[in-house]
Amino acid sequence: MISNSQIVIRLLLSALLGGLIGMEREANNRPAGLRTHVLVTIGSALIMMISIDGFRDIIASGRTGDPGRIASQVVSGIGFLGAGTIMRNGNNITGLTTAASLWACGGIGLAIGSGYYFGALITVAIILFTLMKLGSVEKSIMRTKYKVMAVSCSERPGLVGEIGCILGNHSMDIRDIRFIRDSDEPDSKTVEIHFALKVPHSYPNTMLLEDICSVKGVEKSGWIN
Repeated sequence: MISNSQIVIRLLLSALLGGLIGMEREANNRPAGLRTHVLVTIGSALIMMISIDGFRDIIASGRTGDPGRIASQVVSGIGFLGAGTIMRNGNNITGLTTAASLWACGGIGLAIGSGYYFGALITVAIILFTLMKLGSVEKSIMRTKYKVMAVSCSERPGLVGEIGCILGNHSMDIRDIRFIRDSDEPDSKTVEIHFALKVPHSYPNTMLLEDICSVKGVEKSGWIN
């Protein structure tokens, strides 16, 4: 059996390692922070220890048993927690990294519960490096992003071309154009145009919006996402 001292050590170590990841998420105002990550890691470690000790007598008696069956449910159970951290707003999806960190904490807890300390420590070090350092690397690699601009205007010949010229002058690539009309007023000349754009990553959006609004017939413009 796992001794009482080992139980205490494994639970405290799991709380510490889960807390390190949770503090990084908490510092970035993510939906799952310090307490959630600590609870996931401790719970996973406890379940792993129960799974090991629970099947020890069965295996010793010569019967077959799989001590990983109970622990394997941790992975699927964490999926429900992860789903609660994922938010979608238009084309933007946030919370995926936090969901992944919760899933990883489950694995860390299982590793500590089974006595695999070195693997857990190395995993936490890699996770913290990924969360704290790779964000800037990712931004430098992905220098462009995609956004949708909505322009409310009165229809007239050449309007879309003028807006397109302004977008080109601001180094914007138009990927798609959609016209949205008010179904309650089919005869109205007012239309909302959605431009799907490939935008430079660090672009000052206000300058572009001011130029768009200066076009004759444009009532207002703004970013949807």
